[in-house]
Amino acid sequence: MTQDQVRGTSRADGAARSAFGRVWPAALGVLVAAGTMIGLADARDVAPVLAASGFVYVAAAALGRPGAAWAAFGVTFVLIGVAKVADLDPTPWMIALAVVLAVVGLAAGRGRPPWSLPLQAAAMLVLAAAALLAVRADATVGGLIVAVALLGHAAWDLYHHRTRRVVSLSLAEFCCVLDVLLAVAVATFALVS
Repeated sequence: MTQDQVRGTSRADGAARSAFGRVWPAALGVLVAAGTMIGLADARDVAPVLAASGFVYVAAAALGRPGAAWAAFGVTFVLIGVAKVADLDPTPWMIALAVVLAVVGLAAGRGRPPWSLPLQAAAMLVLAAAALLAVRADATVGGLIVAVALLGHAAWDLYHHRTRRVVSLSLAEFCCVLDVLLAVAVATFALVS
């Protein structure tokens, strides 16, 4: 292989890695949305995703590390999976964990700036309340509550992506794609079922 061929291969490999680096958060959002909808019996079953979407932001703000949102996503993923197997609502558990993280964050002096932990905690309360309300409503109304709240959170993701605050750009992008796709799927499911 000539040196020009080696350079060409390196550029092609670098371009492929660079392209993957740009699309993986959105691609993961599509995969998680599809996996969430597989076997769905009731649109309200997606409600815990609302609490999870608030939880990842609270975790990142409380710990002062944007990348911590990915670890928090992993925690919510496992918690929702375990709760599904045990036939429990994981939302109260995520609320409890968010309260613990908020206390830790406040103790560490992360109460400022106001757009960080205080605003994220308020958003978590709204999203958790929507999740709890959705599971208590009838299937159609509950599904529509989930869909509207997911669209609201998608706007939240876009804002945080644009301002580059609280969570990593990759998490904001992933979450926005996930929220929009789930909102459309859940609304459709709720109206058709």
